[in-house]
Amino acid sequence: MTTRHSWYLGILLVLLAVGWRTPGLAHKAEEGTPLSKIGPAPAFTLTAQDGRRLSLNELRGKVVVVTFIYTSCADTCPLLTAKMAALQDDLGNDFGPNILFLSITVDPERDTPEVLTRYAQVHGANLAGWAFLTGTPDEIRAVARQYGIYHKKQSGGDVDHTFLTSLVDQRGTLRVQYMGVRFDADELRRDLQSLLQEGAER
Repeated sequence: MTTRHSWYLGILLVLLAVGWRTPGLAHKAEEGTPLSKIGPAPAFTLTAQDGRRLSLNELRGKVVVVTFIYTSCADTCPLLTAKMAALQDDLGNDFGPNILFLSITVDPERDTPEVLTRYAQVHGANLAGWAFLTGTPDEIRAVARQYGIYHKKQSGGDVDHTFLTSLVDQRGTLRVQYMGVRFDADELRRDLQSLLQEGAER
């Protein structure tokens, strides 16, 4: 990679981390406005922190939030995980039965199910509604690519990666992608509640 390309990539990663959005992914948080439909959410089957294989297709009927992290990340990943942990508490009884979080590692070589379990415990994740997923390097590369995630492991072990938080509705349709980690958590909560209401009205 040339120096110029490295510089552009660095700027892009900073913009994504602070919550920059592209017009194609942004949406207006207007009350009563249905969320747009991006298309069918890419299917995947990965290994959860308890060792079981979990597929997106088996979660039909729930609203699913998909994020990408890795456990040895020392900066942005903990911010995103903390935001999601606070949100899980705000969702009350809907969290688990009706809304599920999926955090997918971009460092599968180190993030085994056991490591992901410890990470979940440290961050106060309620595993009744939150699964931490790993897989083979090929599986992770495939799902990351399908969800628009760039990731590359550096020589020191850190993983450069973009941040996209994706909302999948009860029918398996990808509805919203939030860029970065500094998106409005209240907006995400409203969008989740909007999808729940939409599903109840069908």
